[in-house]
Amino acid sequence: MTAPVFVVEQLPGGPEFVLEGPEGRHAVSVKRLHAGEDVVLTDGRGAWAEGVVSAAEGKDRLVITGLDAVHEEPRPGVRITVVQALPKGDRGEVAVETMTETGVDAVVPWQAARCITQWKGDRGLKSLAKWRSTAREAGKQSRRVRFPDVTDAMTTKQVAALLATADFAAVLHEDRGYGSEPLATVHLPDEGEIVLVVGPEGGVSPDELAVFAAAGARTCRLGRTVLRTSTAGTAATALLLGRTGRWS
Repeated sequence: MTAPVFVVEQLPGGPEFVLEGPEGRHAVSVKRLHAGEDVVLTDGRGAWAEGVVSAAEGKDRLVITGLDAVHEEPRPGVRITVVQALPKGDRGEVAVETMTETGVDAVVPWQAARCITQWKGDRGLKSLAKWRSTAREAGKQSRRVRFPDVTDAMTTKQVAALLATADFAAVLHEDRGYGSEPLATVHLPDEGEIVLVVGPEGGVSPDELAVFAAAGARTCRLGRTVLRTSTAGTAATALLLGRTGRWS
């Protein structure tokens, strides 16, 4: 089993470090780590160091030694961003969690025309904070050292601008009447930015499809079945990670 991952603001500059606070409490009281076990510290931005527990003190202090080298995980040659329409209930956190575990590089919350959920005022800020917290926790659980970025929520106009800058941009849509191509066979770039748009439960509206097409996005489908908005992004990310060689 791979070593558990804990997040620190800055990697230690010496061979010993004391993990305290919520992360220390999780390591000592939840993970129940003991002397001799391996751990990984990361800043969540690609830097990481591996060490060994020398002592667990109280309920929230873990003493880690052997932190002699700080490593940097390189950025992927092909970067995958999923624009996720806001689902209802807690399905947004489910989408962020599973996409993070799968390996997505960025998640963009999108207030689509047919979204039932509205991110306004304090509710929007709290919801965004939940998405970001979910990405952090899922990044730790899946042993990542470079967590996905969760951006501020975007409007359709802002999403179109993002699509226009991508090396490959697509809207997931099951209707062949819009000329949708199989994502499994469409040509992908060898490097650069891939941006996928996942619509809400009610689907991407014709007006939105037109705006995205004008920005250079293609219309693609995953398969014969229609997935929920909270699972489509995860399935698409897995497919792209396999096709681009990042899972090889």
